[in-house]
Amino acid sequence: MKRIIVCLLFLGTVNAVSAQKINLGKAAGVVSKGAKALTFTNEDAIKLSKESVDWMDKNNPVAGPKDPYTVRLNKLFGKHKSQDGLALNYKVYKVKDINAFACADGSVRVFSSLMDIMTDDEILAVIGHEIGHVKNQDTKDAMKAAYMKAAALDAGSSVSGTVATLNESQIGKMANDFLDASHSKKQESEADTYSYDFMKANNYNVVGAYSAFKKLALLSEGSTQTGFEKMFNSHPDSEKRAQAIKKRAEKDGLWKDPGTVAIPKTKLTK
Repeated sequence: MKRIIVCLLFLGTVNAVSAQKINLGKAAGVVSKGAKALTFTNEDAIKLSKESVDWMDKNNPVAGPKDPYTVRLNKLFGKHKSQDGLALNYKVYKVKDINAFACADGSVRVFSSLMDIMTDDEILAVIGHEIGHVKNQDTKDAMKAAYMKAAALDAGSSVSGTVATLNESQIGKMANDFLDASHSKKQESEADTYSYDFMKANNYNVVGAYSAFKKLALLSEGSTQTGFEKMFNSHPDSEKRAQAIKKRAEKDGLWKDPGTVAIPKTKLTK
């Protein structure tokens, strides 16, 4: 993924009345030039990730502790307070965009419209994929690029090797650019593998990873160039990736035919 699924305006009854598109903000402008060669550490990625997520938490509707979305996510993922050495915190954004992402500080954010169309196993696979991007340091690279855009750094800027403090407008831009970041096919493949291994190690149904990509493939058929576009640009070859997961599950003796995979017409989160 870039982040796994983003910017789909869903249809009909799937839209909650209170839902809205995620607010990423628009930077008011850029400030002084910065580093020619920036030393960007894991600590920098963690710090900037927390700043970005804190900004998004303040600027988007977050499901409360008794909200059905929070209750469902806690039931699914509550036992995973940490994963592979990464301390996790997670929330649900009640927005129309379909997305989920994880950051270097351990923040996991799942969007309500994703939960409306994904089964429990599919949600687990999506979160596993996002954590894979963190553990593989893909999100570190994405955050560095987003920071450099927000702070107006480029290769021709004056020399400075440290990460500068950003103002609120820049943090909003950084959050936006982070969510817009693309990963390479290799990075996506490695995150797919991480997700599958996560599912297998925890005795979850690995077929959930298959059906999640099947749904993306189905949504791409006949979609208009609106909210769908970013999602499909960030997750190319969804059908091929689904088939790769099926092949591995068959090899491991874990394949269970899910039957016909379809996009639900009513919300899966009650």
